[in-house]
Amino acid sequence: MDIISQLQEQVNTIAALAFNTFGTLQRDAPPVRLSPNYPEPPANPSEDAINVAEQPKLMSATLVKAAKQFDALVAALPLSEGGEEAQLKRIAELQAENEAVGQELQRQLEAAEQELKQVQELFNQAADNCLNLKKPD
Repeated sequence: MDIISQLQEQVNTIAALAFNTFGTLQRDAPPVRLSPNYPEPPANPSEDAINVAEQPKLMSATLVKAAKQFDALVAALPLSEGGEEAQLKRIAELQAENEAVGQELQRQLEAAEQELKQVQELFNQAADNCLNLKKPD
């Protein structure tokens, strides 16, 4: 797998981890009193309190690990040589090469079409000659 695909996969992993982390935090967050005008929210059972306290730590550690893997992949990207001007020059060279190859392919296509017409004409002549050689019944 190339580095760009790995980066995309890592971005998808980070997005999924963030989505799950935020969703879990929202789901498991203890109720909070919004105003003194509202009654005190009911307390959650204490059995899950330990798990609820540890879960964000584990999920954030996993998210940080994924971010560090992404940073390592970014660091592995090849550095551009010569900066933006060199890249633009290389792009222009590649476009010129592409244009030359495109013109050559067009010439070959036209030659092939011409050859096809000649073959079709010869085939039609051969077919006509075969039909003319038959004796009437």
